[in-house]
Amino acid sequence: MSALDVSLALERAGEGQWRGRANPAREANTGMFGGWTAALLAKAALTDPRASGSLSAITVNYINRVPPGSAFTLRSAPIGGGRSMTHWRCELLVDGAEGVAAAAHIVLANRRESDRFTEETMPEALQPDTFPVFHPPGPFGATMNIHIAFGANPFDQPTTRSLSWLREDGGKPMDELLLVYLSDVGWPRCWALGASPRPSSTMTLTTYIHATPAEIAACGDDYVLSDFVGTRIEHSTVGSRANLWSRSGALLATTEQLCWFR
Repeated sequence: MSALDVSLALERAGEGQWRGRANPAREANTGMFGGWTAALLAKAALTDPRASGSLSAITVNYINRVPPGSAFTLRSAPIGGGRSMTHWRCELLVDGAEGVAAAAHIVLANRRESDRFTEETMPEALQPDTFPVFHPPGPFGATMNIHIAFGANPFDQPTTRSLSWLREDGGKPMDELLLVYLSDVGWPRCWALGASPRPSSTMTLTTYIHATPAEIAACGDDYVLSDFVGTRIEHSTVGSRANLWSRSGALLATTEQLCWFR
C-alpha cells in the first residue's frame, strides 16, 4: 500500500458512513491539501457498496478548514441517476466542529465504447529529469516530485501558465484517486501579480476524468504533465484550469478551480 493510500484510509461505520483521520503528512499551508480532501471524498463514493461505474466528474466545495490530525466522518449518498450514470453527494465533517468542512457532487459512469475525438494537443516539454526537483511548501510538498518545465518562477510574470511534470513520491500506481489528487497541484495563479506569495485558498475545484482504464493502467507510477493556466484574476478571486497528460500523450483529466486571495 502506498503512502497516499495510507493517508486516505477509511473505516466503514454504517451505510454511507465512514470514519478517518486527517494525516498530517498531507498538510498544505494552513490545513489539509485540497487534492487530498477531494480524493478522500471521491473514495467515499467509489467504495460505497451501492456504487457502480468509474469516476467521471467531481466538484468539491471547500467550506471550513480540516485541521491536520483531526478525526472526521464522511457521509456518502446516491442522489439520482440511471443505468448509465449515478450522482452522489459526499460530505466531510470534522469532529467537534460545526457544519460541513467540504462537500462534493460526484458522477460515476458506466462507460461504453463510442466515437472518439480530442481537440486538445499535448504541449511540448523536455523530459522530467531535465529539470531539478521542486517540493511545494508544507508537509504535503515533501510527498511530491515536481519538475517544472515552464513557469518555475511564478512571481512578476506576464503569464500565469506553467508546465510541470508531477509524480506522487510514494510509488502509488495511477488511478482515479491519484488523478483527482494531482489536479490540485500548482502554485496559486495570483502569485504572478507580485513579487512574493499571496495568501489564497481554493473555494471550489472540479475535475473531469477522461482517461480509459487502459490509459490509466499504462501510466503505472510514471510522471504526468500538468498544463496549468489562470483564466481571470479580479475581485479577490482567481480562476484557473489545467490539463493532465500522460507521458505517451493521452489527455487523462481536465480540471478547473476558483480561489480566493488577498
